[in-house]
Amino acid sequence: MPKLTDSTQISQAIGGTHYTFSGAKIDTLGASAYTLGVVVLDTSGSTGGIRADMEKALKAIVAACRDNPRADNMMLRVVKFDSVVEEIHGFKPLPDCNDGCLVGGGLTALFDACYTSIKSCALYGDQLTKQAYDVNAAVFIVTDGGNNQGKCTEKMVREALADAVQSEAVESVVSVLVGLNTAYAGLDQLLAQVKTDCGFSQYVAIKDATPDQLARLGDFITRSVSSQSQALGTGGPSKSLSF
Repeated sequence: MPKLTDSTQISQAIGGTHYTFSGAKIDTLGASAYTLGVVVLDTSGSTGGIRADMEKALKAIVAACRDNPRADNMMLRVVKFDSVVEEIHGFKPLPDCNDGCLVGGGLTALFDACYTSIKSCALYGDQLTKQAYDVNAAVFIVTDGGNNQGKCTEKMVREALADAVQSEAVESVVSVLVGLNTAYAGLDQLLAQVKTDCGFSQYVAIKDATPDQLARLGDFITRSVSSQSQALGTGGPSKSLSF
């Protein structure tokens, strides 16, 4: 397992390919406990009409987390995915989010995005835990479609979630799958099954991804990260919150 000593990207094997993530240099961190928040946003071709509003929601999440009393105990990683998975911001103190960060197109590598995001929490969390930090995680996967690209499977995602806690890399993981525009062509049923098959903690269905609903999603994610941070040291995850 690689030792993360600076913010250089770390590469890990996955089904014959590799994924990367980055994080803050551990010996520069000032707190003794951290919640690793990961926000994973679908930028496949079908999300083109709502990406600007997704960016607004992302900026609101960052701003609200910065104003949170537990801001010093949070690190936020931001990921986007279409046919490939790409890190926008690694595990570092709360980022700035620039306009145009959600450029995308193509297909939906949903399971690759889920798996690599969970594994990044486990790998970075393991490094923190071994240096006596208390660590938990909250992962939010936001998508408007089912998986149609990539190498990972539902089983791999489920095993990654279980292993993150069983290996004691992190104290607990809250994992939320969010469906956008779920009124379309049976998507709600499909994603509800993905939630079950992958072992996510919670599924949130947003029937119509209007600007108001995406702003509401930003508030939900912020509250959930804060709640998970407050659960640090309890030995378990925070309770699921209502959307």
